[in-house]
Amino acid sequence: MNLNPSTQTDLFQHKEVFNQLSKLYQNDYLPNKILLSGEKGVGKSTLAYHLINFVLSENEEYPYDYVNNRINYENKSYKLIQNNSNPNFHLIDVVEEKKTIDINQIRELIINLNKSSFNKKKRFVLIDNIELLNINSINALLKILEEPNKNINFILINNNKKVLPTLKSRCLNFKIFLTKDQSVKIISQLLKQDISNVINIELFDNYITPGKLFKILKLSHEYKLDIVNFDLKTTLKTIIKDKIYKKDKLINDIIYSFIELYFRNNISVRNISLLKSYHYFLKKIKNTKIYNLDEETLFLEFEDKILNG
Repeated sequence: MNLNPSTQTDLFQHKEVFNQLSKLYQNDYLPNKILLSGEKGVGKSTLAYHLINFVLSENEEYPYDYVNNRINYENKSYKLIQNNSNPNFHLIDVVEEKKTIDINQIRELIINLNKSSFNKKKRFVLIDNIELLNINSINALLKILEEPNKNINFILINNNKKVLPTLKSRCLNFKIFLTKDQSVKIISQLLKQDISNVINIELFDNYITPGKLFKILKLSHEYKLDIVNFDLKTTLKTIIKDKIYKKDKLINDIIYSFIELYFRNNISVRNISLLKSYHYFLKKIKNTKIYNLDEETLFLEFEDKILNG
């Protein structure tokens, strides 16, 4: 199943935020710098693509279906975005095999924005994963955010990571989130079946998002993880024992989430030692992320002290 946000023609949640933004546009008050903040995989980018199509398809054939919050497959602007050839849309995201959004990507964007538009439509710049902007690319971006050219709208996506106040202060920030019930509903709609048929409910907690779940499903198929019958402990032991985290970087954040979930499920007032271990590993996970430390050491220590202890 293709879960690229640009291809999601149905908006299952976040309709309230969409309605707010669409009404602002209809009244000519749409902010030209919008920041959508929330957990990775909650649908921020999908929401952005729906707003963009709503605006760009306004006077086209097969315009956005406002009543059902649906993009029409036959719409011209939608098709052009799929082909990476829409002159009114620019996407900036981290390039595969790189860790940050490079300044050259921002420079290329500036050149494109300075070119004359082929039509009088609004032009949108969608910058995904803004926490991956490096300091040089941020400084270059700040200059064009200060005084963007007329008719250009920026939508920035932040995955609940720390961003520079100077960048954040230039945008109108919308908090995007899902309840557990909303996540379950979205996943069931996308899969067209009950969530319990594809994953052990013990592996599903309040912090999992539709995007993160589909990463788990993808990895389970690829590495033959029986996430329907495996409990949390067995899943963690299998991932660490088979060193799956070395084969696919996608799984690291999932392991961190599973480790935290394991502690939350097993900590009790009587088990003080586990509570101490919980705080110890939370700090170690934080330091591993911040300082880019060796993840294998962390995972093996967790397996030895907690799963086998």
